[in-house]
Amino acid sequence: MCRDLMLATISSLMFAWSRLTGTAFAESPPWLYFWDRQPSTPLGQSWDLGRFTTLVAFGDSYTDDNRFNYFDAHNYTPPPIGWAGSADYDTSNSRRLWAAYVKQYTGANLYNYAVNGAECSDEITPRTAAPWFNFPTVKEYEIPAYIADSEYTEPNGKQFLNAPQDETVYAMWIGTNDLGDEALLTDSQVPGTSIVSYTDCVFNQLQRLYDSGARYFVVFNAAPLNLAPLYGLPGKKGKVVSPYWPDKPSNTTEISYRMMEQIVTVNAIYQYRTPFMAEVGKTFNGAKFAVFDVHSLMTNIYNNPSGYLNGTAPLNVAVPVRDCTPEVCITHESPDSHMWWDDLHPSEQMQRVIAREFVSVIEGKSQYASYWG
Repeated sequence: MCRDLMLATISSLMFAWSRLTGTAFAESPPWLYFWDRQPSTPLGQSWDLGRFTTLVAFGDSYTDDNRFNYFDAHNYTPPPIGWAGSADYDTSNSRRLWAAYVKQYTGANLYNYAVNGAECSDEITPRTAAPWFNFPTVKEYEIPAYIADSEYTEPNGKQFLNAPQDETVYAMWIGTNDLGDEALLTDSQVPGTSIVSYTDCVFNQLQRLYDSGARYFVVFNAAPLNLAPLYGLPGKKGKVVSPYWPDKPSNTTEISYRMMEQIVTVNAIYQYRTPFMAEVGKTFNGAKFAVFDVHSLMTNIYNNPSGYLNGTAPLNVAVPVRDCTPEVCITHESPDSHMWWDDLHPSEQMQRVIAREFVSVIEGKSQYASYWG
């Protein structure tokens, strides 16, 4: 994403904030000091994770490996404290997700609190999983579930979570549902809330994790959802109608460009606010942050699939493996040739690529990460 476009977005955000609050920036805010730094050059002390033994993950269907299935199988009641359900690789994303591959590649413990369908908070973009039940969210469910588990001791006297403070990374990837249909994209958010409400929510949940003892954070920025079949341009095989959005409006070009604008705005906020919180703010003392630019990684895959996809069929970044209309689905051969598993979720080969790059991020050497703290 070009620097000039992001700076223009930030300027617009500053102007909007001034109009909204009646305040003005007398001078450039301190976070702009960070903008001209090279993306992977940390200020102050660099990312110093010496040993990685545990991953704690939060998010939505881009990360969930079985937790929503528990809700679904138990009349939408949550798993009990100390639940250690095994991964279900027949998930909504594909057969296996990035966090599970990180566990395989590194041998780390994995505690996955992500839930299919999640948003950051019901206070911003509530969405229903059933007439009587909203999808669990990061704020209202995932963080409380983690905190409860972190305080839980098993009957044998062993602490449930094995998460040493200096060896544990906390990953947050949330936004697919917040920014999509039945949410911000369609102006379906709670009145008075906005994209800034969503990003505020993300940082507030990171603060809760910090207050509970977390010190190493990987924040995924927003994926290029405008490239997914659900939100893609019609000339790029974007879906006119999808099982994920049966009543999708006919102006798919407008939808795709609006999604792109949302993604640009969100990622600009992550890009400036993370260093501000880590380097200037006083509430994350001693914490280390890596912003994982998964947006650029996925965009590079879209533009250069031969460097990442490896199936036996012709490589395809537009048509998903499970190619569905509201009436019928076709499953294409050679899933590793595809960027997308279905209209919204990355394919399993994409999960492997994301997992490998995540390992580089936590090793402190990824070209797709900026490090702060």
